[in-house]
Amino acid sequence: MRTIEWRHGSVVTIDQTKLPHEEVQITIRNPGEMAEAIKTMKIRGAPLLGVSAAFALALVAANSKAENKEKLLKELETAAEIIRQTRPTAVNLFWALDRILDKAKKFSGNRAALASFIVEEAQRIADEDAAANRAIGKHGARLINDGDAILTHCNAGELATVEYGTALGVIREAWRQGKHIKVYADETRPLLQGARLTVYELKRDGIPVTLITDNMAGYVMHMKMINKVIVGADRIVRDAVINKIGTFTVAVLAKEHKIPFYVAAPTSTFDLTRTSKNVTIEQRKPEEVTHVGSKCITVEGADVLNPAFDITPLKYVTAIISEKGIIQPRALRKYKANR
Repeated sequence: MRTIEWRHGSVVTIDQTKLPHEEVQITIRNPGEMAEAIKTMKIRGAPLLGVSAAFALALVAANSKAENKEKLLKELETAAEIIRQTRPTAVNLFWALDRILDKAKKFSGNRAALASFIVEEAQRIADEDAAANRAIGKHGARLINDGDAILTHCNAGELATVEYGTALGVIREAWRQGKHIKVYADETRPLLQGARLTVYELKRDGIPVTLITDNMAGYVMHMKMINKVIVGADRIVRDAVINKIGTFTVAVLAKEHKIPFYVAAPTSTFDLTRTSKNVTIEQRKPEEVTHVGSKCITVEGADVLNPAFDITPLKYVTAIISEKGIIQPRALRKYKANR
């Protein structure tokens, strides 16, 4: 199943804020609607954000009334800036925008040809993500043994990508190969992507999954209930992995318990010109922490810290699983994103 699709000049995707109780599709017709869907977390997950950014530019190209190529390019740049302002941490979003804009500026055809090219390029990025996830699954499944119990954090599954998933793509492929595995899913406060989305995906696919609270990770490791950890990533820089808040805690616990800690991500997530000091960590609304649904769970006016992501130094990472293979952290700098 594809999480996002181009359909006759518009984009159709799943409203992830409704899951797991409702499966609702939304139709997006312009970059403003795409930006709003991203900001409100209807669309989330680093690879999916990249594809969504590409489709935002495709919406401009397909529906523009620009008279010439130069005016179309200006419209594309305006739309790209709107999308850039949505979420600052996941690099796939910026990567996809830069890829399309760079190619658009070099395109030698006329305005109509450019518009068609941009739509095709956005669809190509979507297809590449789907293929990358399948490849990640096959490479990563080599690391999974029959009988393994795997802890994962947040949602790095089909819902975070075009299809199949990164961390859950590895798990899916191992299951498809007939390996008897079980998964422990952290709930992933404060938006509960593990409880709402990861458990939803795995239960739907018949893969055994047990939901735990975030503060149980140390317990299940100490009790020898898991023997692998696999997570996704929102940005991989020269010295660290940036991923959903709580990932660093899990990585430290895994190292203490001598449990392999794997990161599954496509090379579009690599940002190897930067270190972790150069990355903006998104700070989200206090209400995500102070409220569950519409109910306040703390004292009114309490100070809140709510970073969406944390930073895991590479010394805690056993290996990175990409579409190009299994990468040791010390060899990471040789790799770059496809453009």
